[in-house]
Amino acid sequence: MALFAISDLHLPIGIDKPMDVFGAGWENYVARIADGWKKMVRDSDTVLVNGDVSWATYLEEALPDLQFIESLPGKKLISKGNHDYWWTTLSKLQAFTAEHHLDSITFMHNNSVLCEGYAICTCRGWRSPFERGFSAEDEKIYAREMARLTLSLKEGEKLSEKRIVMMHYPPEVGFSDILDAYNVQYCLYGHLHGKAAWDRFPQSDRDILVSADYLFFTPRYIAGDRENL
Repeated sequence: MALFAISDLHLPIGIDKPMDVFGAGWENYVARIADGWKKMVRDSDTVLVNGDVSWATYLEEALPDLQFIESLPGKKLISKGNHDYWWTTLSKLQAFTAEHHLDSITFMHNNSVLCEGYAICTCRGWRSPFERGFSAEDEKIYAREMARLTLSLKEGEKLSEKRIVMMHYPPEVGFSDILDAYNVQYCLYGHLHGKAAWDRFPQSDRDILVSADYLFFTPRYIAGDRENL
């Protein structure tokens, strides 16, 4: 039983909006995701999918993409990215998974769950206050996301001494301070692609970029019981 992670799947099945318009690196990426996933992940494993899952605008439109994820091995914990416009309340997401028998999918929404001995915590995060054009509205969202991360980690403290955080944006500035304060073992993030992703290399032992194209569409091993990985 092991934990893997991959983000930014940007699945186009529901609305036919493929990512190959962004370059050859994205050609045939849905099949590459399936192939890489099946090579690495067993049914007893869990995959953390931290945002930008589907290009759908509405939840019903996301169903084919979620069914694709459901068809892949392992359990899946899914959190929100900036392009997940189909995302709704946790209660509606849970009802949707039950209605459509998406039994291997659990949605993470500023909460915490225990998985393979780790408290899995989450928030979406937000853009860095050092980015050009960071506005007063950005500041409000930034503060709100930090508060959500803190609440999730407080809940996670009750579950385990070992904690993994699923974020979508990189853990800049204040987020990093919170991760330090709660002694987070791993922070998984995505959002970055292409040159922006490679410019961030090398990564820290804690903060790990798991954007799908950066991982060549193969989930990355994070922790757990698996030899030869």
